Amino acid sequence: MKKHLIAFAVATVAAGSAMAQANDTLAKVKASGSISMGVRESSGALSYTLGDGKFAGFHVEVCQRIVAEVEKAVGRKLEVKYTPVTSQNRIPLVQNGTVDIECGSTTNNATRQKDVAFLNTTYVEEVRIAVKTSSGITSIAQLNGKNVATTTGTTSVQHLRKHERGAGVDFKEVFGKDHADSFLLLESGRADAFVMDGSILAGNIANAKNPADFRIVGEVLSVEPIAIMIRKDDAAFKKVGNDAIAALVKSGDMAKMWDKWFMQPIPPKNIKVGLALSESTKAAWASPNDKPMEDYAKK
Repeated sequence: MKKHLIAFAVATVAAGSAMAQANDTLAKVKASGSISMGVRESSGALSYTLGDGKFAGFHVEVCQRIVAEVEKAVGRKLEVKYTPVTSQNRIPLVQNGTVDIECGSTTNNATRQKDVAFLNTTYVEEVRIAVKTSSGITSIAQLNGKNVATTTGTTSVQHLRKHERGAGVDFKEVFGKDHADSFLLLESGRADAFVMDGSILAGNIANAKNPADFRIVGEVLSVEPIAIMIRKDDAAFKKVGNDAIAALVKSGDMAKMWDKWFMQPIPPKNIKVGLALSESTKAAWASPNDKPMEDYAKK
């Protein structure tokens, strides 16, 4: 009987230890000697694949710098395991311990904060409009009577309608099945504008046959904080991550990394995205916070 009680006690302690470790990423990676970085295969210049299991991008490099600080904190070199994630599985994989730090293009919102935690905002996405340079369109007001493209299943046109409600702007929506299809509507003249996240617009323009034929114009329709995701209730790991981000901003390296990934030609095609650092992102760096998207909407 005593043996059974001892075995039960040991099992209980082990289970408790495992649960504690699930929210103690520093202890987990120190014990295993490795850290799993969640990455995206096609999230623009934030996170994308180079093929052969290699990944690159602004957020990937930010996370690599965070991992260097984690190594200092745990006192050992860590093997970085790059784990591709999708919009559907990224949160469960962080929650269950498969991914320790997610470095893709995840919007920090109130609903997600119930399941995971976010480091301080590193990028603020802005919904904008892309037009042909020759169109002469420079503002949303000029879309009256025009065909406006967006991608099925996104909220960009709702942002536009909300922004211009009551302003007398009446346009016709045309839908692409994906971002490339929506851009084709603009490129072929079937749409006069394409409304979408600025980084997606910039990426499509960069890959167009003649990038100079297009430009991003108009008012900002919506802002969304994009941040690196970690498990909830892990104060020590969150501090290492936020301290690393703050150091990158203070040293000027964060701005240099932005320039590297968004304003210079990047592999594998050596195409320049050409997305200038926005005032919203500069403000997030200047006043570090992990506020959700809903807080931005209150402004």
